[in-house]
Amino acid sequence: MTTAEQARLDQYDGEENEPWRAWGPYLSERAWGTVREDYSPGGTAWDSFPHDHARSRAYRWNEDGLAGISDSNQYFCFSLAFWNGRDPILKERAFGLTGNEGNHGEDAKEYWWYLDSTPTHSWMRWRYHYPQNEFPYTDLVHTNRARGVEDTEYELVDTGIFQDDRYWRITAEYAKSGPEDMCIRVHVENKGPDEETLHVLPHLWFRNTWSWGLAGREAVPVLSGDGGTLVGEHRVLGRIALTGSGEPEALVCDNVSNAQRLWGVDGPSYPKDGINDHVVSGADTVNPERRGTKGALHYVLTVPAGGTAEIRLRLRSEGPDSEAVGPADLDTGFEELMTRRQAEADEYFEELTPDSCTADEANVLRQAVAGLMWSKQYYHYNVSRWLEGDPSQPDPPEGRRHGRNEHWWTLSARDVIVMPDPWEYPWFAAWDLAFHCVALAEVDPKMAKEQLLLLLQEWYLHPSGQVAAYEWAFSDDNPPVQAWAALQIYRADGCRDHVFLKRVFHKLLMNFTWWVNRADADGNNVFEGGFLGLDNVGPFDRGAGVPAGDLLEQSDGTAWMAMYSLNLMEIALVLAEHDPVYRELVMKFFEHFGLIAAAANKIGLWNEEDGFFYDVLRTRDGINIPMKVRSVVGLLPLVATTSVSAEAMDAVPELRKRVKWFFENQTDKADLLMGCVDMNKSHRLLTMMTFEQRPRVLARMLDEGEFLSEHGLRALSRIHKDQPFRLNVNGTDYSVSYEPGESHTTMFGGNSNWRGPVWFPMNYLLIDALDRHQDFFGDHITFQYPTGSENQATYGTIADDLAHRLVGVFLNDEAGHRPVFGDEKLFQEDAAWHDQIPFHEYFHGDTGAGIGASHQTGWTALTINLLLRKSRPHRTAEMDPAVSGPPARAE
Repeated sequence: MTTAEQARLDQYDGEENEPWRAWGPYLSERAWGTVREDYSPGGTAWDSFPHDHARSRAYRWNEDGLAGISDSNQYFCFSLAFWNGRDPILKERAFGLTGNEGNHGEDAKEYWWYLDSTPTHSWMRWRYHYPQNEFPYTDLVHTNRARGVEDTEYELVDTGIFQDDRYWRITAEYAKSGPEDMCIRVHVENKGPDEETLHVLPHLWFRNTWSWGLAGREAVPVLSGDGGTLVGEHRVLGRIALTGSGEPEALVCDNVSNAQRLWGVDGPSYPKDGINDHVVSGADTVNPERRGTKGALHYVLTVPAGGTAEIRLRLRSEGPDSEAVGPADLDTGFEELMTRRQAEADEYFEELTPDSCTADEANVLRQAVAGLMWSKQYYHYNVSRWLEGDPSQPDPPEGRRHGRNEHWWTLSARDVIVMPDPWEYPWFAAWDLAFHCVALAEVDPKMAKEQLLLLLQEWYLHPSGQVAAYEWAFSDDNPPVQAWAALQIYRADGCRDHVFLKRVFHKLLMNFTWWVNRADADGNNVFEGGFLGLDNVGPFDRGAGVPAGDLLEQSDGTAWMAMYSLNLMEIALVLAEHDPVYRELVMKFFEHFGLIAAAANKIGLWNEEDGFFYDVLRTRDGINIPMKVRSVVGLLPLVATTSVSAEAMDAVPELRKRVKWFFENQTDKADLLMGCVDMNKSHRLLTMMTFEQRPRVLARMLDEGEFLSEHGLRALSRIHKDQPFRLNVNGTDYSVSYEPGESHTTMFGGNSNWRGPVWFPMNYLLIDALDRHQDFFGDHITFQYPTGSENQATYGTIADDLAHRLVGVFLNDEAGHRPVFGDEKLFQEDAAWHDQIPFHEYFHGDTGAGIGASHQTGWTALTINLLLRKSRPHRTAEMDPAVSGPPARAE
């Protein structure tokens, strides 16, 4: 069945090329405190542009706001602002703590949710709970700053601000009449016991492109107010208009910095914070002629206890050569469109949701898709321009040329990117984005491909072949998961798009070469990737280097490279069926994998005594010390797995010969990497773990006293709760203990923790690895599951149960509680809060409570894939004659 939403996607992707994605939720929730807005000598981004400056200072690179939308170039911006009559400032953007202010690192101290969005943003819904009493800005900062890492975080709900339900429940709904015609309904509900007044200020403004002295961008757009309408003229957009229902007052100022407030020098009469100052304190800071570059329609709504009010808005673009904008329909046509688009969204999600899903699961699936869609952000950062400075601005500090991102002068970004989190992480991260694309492929395969290819384009990829890690430090090493993600997207899209695979493959050839030359110090095929995204998983900061003179051979770095080799081999195998040029590359990556897998075992990453993979510290004295931290680092070799069918070998006869030669002539290595072979059909399982190692690792992974929790696999074994790992190197003591929640170490700022919590991306990789084993073995092999129980389960059954445990974080249990909310009574018991789902960065290893960034639907959106697998049975030997394995047995 082709739904109306799918038809819009087809129009965008096909010859009609209707720009249904031209407008979307591309406005970040935070632009302050980012690296690109950092103009400090010491690279202190949080302090250089704090929240207190955000209302007064014009952004250089992109804008922010609440429930915001923009065009894909962010020439115009729309967002909502509110004032409860008591706050010292308008609520124009979400508030949160900087790294220096939070006892567990930076995070947002607000409550908002993404309830709905279709892939084309034809229908979107956003909700926010805004306190009626004065927002406790100072209390949140001072109390959190005074707490230590051993203390719990002080959250907005802890301040008592929501006592007696004294808050506004605000819902914004968006429906597109056309690609550039948006109907907006703002619904406010007074949840409190008394009549209250709320100021609602829908804002329309132009991103400041004219203040920096750049040639061709000097023209200043004009926004004018007339009654209930704001009309803008822009050199690229043409005419754009925002029309509101009722009789709001149009307020207009300029999107330029308040130089007097910020720097004590003369500046414009009606600066960026002019509307704020006028509404809050009655200042004469809006232009009486209602002309400028930033405007708002000011509504004052007095609502009785338990009552509601509604505002209708219409935002339309008429293009660069348009005539005057005509009257906007805010009545019958508006209502009909909102009803139709919501029904079409219902139809779309009904088609997407497996029949086996419960109503609760369907709700979680829909909000996971919504969070992923709302995470699309306009991202602009030209590193060369940032390093050199703008023509009309003061020169950057000299230290900038020798500081952060100094070697990335070729990176020039101006795109819509699916961000990890539009408030806490409003910038791309390479390995995060790969997982985002895997989730995105389930609803918008074309955009998933575009996003995965984006960071491999020449204006992102470093000339050396390195993929930029993330804005805070582009040169950090993120795990090379792009080839794995490309295969996931290719399969989700029906295994048809070979051009996409070719484009990915050619770029990743450069990146693979960079990895081999960069991260294998001794040329022994064992890798020292450094940080690799796992923050504080080890006893010391791997990104900062190990004790002087020593070398850390990394189990995860080596496993990532083994997996990378296999993934590239798989892509080359697919392409070789259509082009024999790729046959030689199949052999190249097969041999890379073979050498890496063999070296990992030979050099001692495998510990026979413990039956587990560890990092190994090689000291300057030539002593190898196994770092016996039982963590996800030692589980990762399981993901370096694939099977090669007889049909694939027949399609690439050179591979059959090369495999035969390798096993006959490299016997010392072949014995170590030969996971399992069905000699009758030459159907081979290539895996970094030997047949003997696999059950020993899985026994630990599936042990509820170690990695297995009710909510997925922990990043660190629970055994370290009573048996911390301790190490003394060169007189310095290091240790690792089981920490299932927030981190108690300040390594990497303390807002991320890999010492016990559950992380969705790593769980998903391991589930995928189990699926691959199921494809090869079918139902022939079973394991104790959980370890020590009498229950026997196949690889596929274990994978399904792990998916169930992960998704269960968000679902109601028998008591009607969602583990993600932890012990917070308001969220667990109040119907106004309970069914709105936050998708956190990671989750408590014992309770499943959400931790870290509360809106990181990015990679936690893999919830989508985990729920959709309910309708996709495993392949088994009985279902697919090409899949075969040894006789049934228990490992």
